[in-house]
Amino acid sequence: MSFIEIIILSLALALDAMLVCFSYGLVLKKYRILNSLILSVSFGFFQFLMPIIGWHVSSVFYKRLELYSNWVVFIIFMLLGIKFIINAFEKKKEQDINCISLYCVLGLSIATSIDALGAGISFKFLGLHFLYPSVIIGIITALISFAGYWTAEIFKKLPSKYIEISGGILLIILSVKTLLQ
Repeated sequence: MSFIEIIILSLALALDAMLVCFSYGLVLKKYRILNSLILSVSFGFFQFLMPIIGWHVSSVFYKRLELYSNWVVFIIFMLLGIKFIINAFEKKKEQDINCISLYCVLGLSIATSIDALGAGISFKFLGLHFLYPSVIIGIITALISFAGYWTAEIFKKLPSKYIEISGGILLIILSVKTLLQ
């Protein structure tokens, strides 16, 4: 696999993480720098880690995981999307949403990096060592996620209700896309 092919794979694997970061960039009001760093570093780390894990597990284990992985990701993204939309209609004080929990960050990081597990298995079958592509995947995911979070700043001028609904809709679309893959 060439460097360009690894970059293209990295960009494809990073899209889910970028969309999630964009959604959170729309709704998180305080601690924006901290939240953007937490999300992008966590997503980048798990995108780095999953190909390594995938490379080390047997294809039998992956086949079992593959049967349910889309449903797990679908449920996580769907629930988060619905939560965003419900929160948009609740009365709340300005800047009510400050930070996301550790469990949420870990869950999202795992959900957005399940595809990278399969990439790691493919590296093994292609006879590639896992470290070089995994590092590139992790770095690109972290950078793209960070950019996605801050790109949402452009849309912050819209009323927060519509922003939260938009973020929720993006996550729901992402959940449906996961099932259609």
